[in-house]
Amino acid sequence: MEDNKIRVGITQGDINGVGYEVILKTFADPVMLELCTPIIYGSPKVAAYHRKSLDLPTNFSIVNSASEAVPNRLSVVNCTDDEVKVEFSKPDVEAGKAALGALEKAIEEYKEGMIDVIVTAPINKHTIQSAKIGRWREGPYDSDER
Repeated sequence: MEDNKIRVGITQGDINGVGYEVILKTFADPVMLELCTPIIYGSPKVAAYHRKSLDLPTNFSIVNSASEAVPNRLSVVNCTDDEVKVEFSKPDVEAGKAALGALEKAIEEYKEGMIDVIVTAPINKHTIQSAKIGRWREGPYDSDER
């Protein structure tokens, strides 16, 4: 049977913020998995850290891309090779880099047709702007289209 659920790409947002809490609590309810196929763009290690810190029962699968995500299961696409330290409520440039990396990967997979829509968890605009200096200014976003 073909799965016609919308494939929702969810970026992790600021890893020191409420993003993972909102995502993991939302998909702890199995009914939510009946509505869509959720794919988190972020860090499986950070997701597991938040799950443990919040004592949540939410399970997820680690996938290489959204094309590997299966219906009725929360999936996480790893968007970072770095060891990112979680410090709740603390603004951090590394957290901004992680948020930006997740957003860039989600956009890439959206353009490839792997997901239908992108939802972003809350970001810290100051840390993400600090992270993009040197990346966006030199990359494909260096244009008047901003």
